[in-house]
Amino acid sequence: MNPIESAEKFLQTGEKFRLGHLVTEQPHPLTSNLSDLVATNLSEAINMLKQVDLLALQKFSNYLSEVKQLNQSIKKVLASNGRIFFCGCGATGRLSLTLEHLWRKINKSSERVQAFMAGGDVALVHAIEGFEDFPEFGANQLMQLGFSQNDLLIAITEGGETPFVIGAIEKATKVSQHKPYFLYCNPRNDLIRTVERSRNVIENPDIINLCWEVGPMGLAGSTRMQASTVLEWGAGLALFLELEEIEDAHKNLIENYKKLSMESLVHFIEIESSFYNKNELIHYFVDDFAITTFTDTTERAPTFSLQAFAPLEGNISKFSLSYISIIGTQSAEEAWQALLSRKPHCLDWQGKNQLSYDYLYRFDFSEQAYLKRKKLSNLNVHKFTLKKESREICLDINQEVKFNISLDSEFSLLEHLILKMILNIHSTLVMGKLGRYKNNLMTWVKPSNGKLIDRASRYVMHLLEYDGHVVSYEDVVNNLFKVMPEITSTDSIVLETYKFIKTNINMEF
Repeated sequence: MNPIESAEKFLQTGEKFRLGHLVTEQPHPLTSNLSDLVATNLSEAINMLKQVDLLALQKFSNYLSEVKQLNQSIKKVLASNGRIFFCGCGATGRLSLTLEHLWRKINKSSERVQAFMAGGDVALVHAIEGFEDFPEFGANQLMQLGFSQNDLLIAITEGGETPFVIGAIEKATKVSQHKPYFLYCNPRNDLIRTVERSRNVIENPDIINLCWEVGPMGLAGSTRMQASTVLEWGAGLALFLELEEIEDAHKNLIENYKKLSMESLVHFIEIESSFYNKNELIHYFVDDFAITTFTDTTERAPTFSLQAFAPLEGNISKFSLSYISIIGTQSAEEAWQALLSRKPHCLDWQGKNQLSYDYLYRFDFSEQAYLKRKKLSNLNVHKFTLKKESREICLDINQEVKFNISLDSEFSLLEHLILKMILNIHSTLVMGKLGRYKNNLMTWVKPSNGKLIDRASRYVMHLLEYDGHVVSYEDVVNNLFKVMPEITSTDSIVLETYKFIKTNINMEF
């Protein structure tokens, strides 16, 4: 299929992916000059993103009554010997796995909480784009884990429109006696009015839907940031706490985050970005915070068009900027067990492919990975250590640049959530230093599925509008598909399409 035919096919069938009107897809007014600030005032850029986090958390205070409702449903199901299932796609899949991991750390050998994400557990470390577009995959994965009539599904989607999650929740209504929950971050009425598959779920009387809308993301469309933060927090509060503890825990999170000084983060951002600019690499060494670190590092690849994690084997040609070793593990099997607090779940739907156990265990995140990576890459590999010591989260690079986070809490979910927000800020600004977005638009997003093709097209339109040019969505899509075959993995599809259209506009005058 040639570019013109591909564009026509997308325009004919892509209406369901046109989501620019949704709040989570819109640019945040506070961060419109983010890329400029990264270059001129990192401290201010850090504080700006922290302020966006705090605004989201403060707005989430309005939803604590719904968290309590979810809490009571969870307690009821657990008391009747049922199980709680969490599911999501991408960032919401990873937060679902995080909740299961934290549950298992507290409740040893317990199978009462299960989680799955689109593509299976390997998607935690290697984004499997496109999988989210198929509702039947969500239904199949739910049933593969043995979901039954006594179990409760909590289905999580930042946008409220992910077909995979919708497929899982619609299947749950036919299997379980308990009404499943649908958690999302876009205004309920907007979804009902404009997205048919969302309307079918929200208006379904057999589904309880909770809208936790907290505004646009600090980086437009990057729902790995504030949306996934409040969803992880709200679902976690409902899972781990008693009813009367929820409000105090939320106040404690806000107070801890407000008083946290992040000035030392400036040095981490500067030094890590300088390594990458010199074609050098980072290697994380993590302990209890492995799953939260993986969540942030994995999500950098599709967000900023980076090389994803790949198995450390002799035929590797491109290396991810960062990699991870889990402290105290000596094999791939040990590392995966430590990461998930259980043996991994894979799909093996089509034999030995990217969904299989064979493929998953090729990813070695043990301590051995550091030496393998140094040997295979023949590059300088710097150590970034992230671990818990007493009541502090300690970060250091090469045992030289240090940042210690002291928290007035021993609630593990709170610790993970604050670390998540810090890593989100850190990685977003490192990518800003590398020029991986313009203003607050993800100009390096990979258009690997319908939703991301739409997002890339809209960002081209935004950049053209900043220059005073009005170009139709259809024309942008057509040009995007023309440019796509001509660029390399090191190019930005948004910027290249923008420049291509600008050149043609100038030629007309």
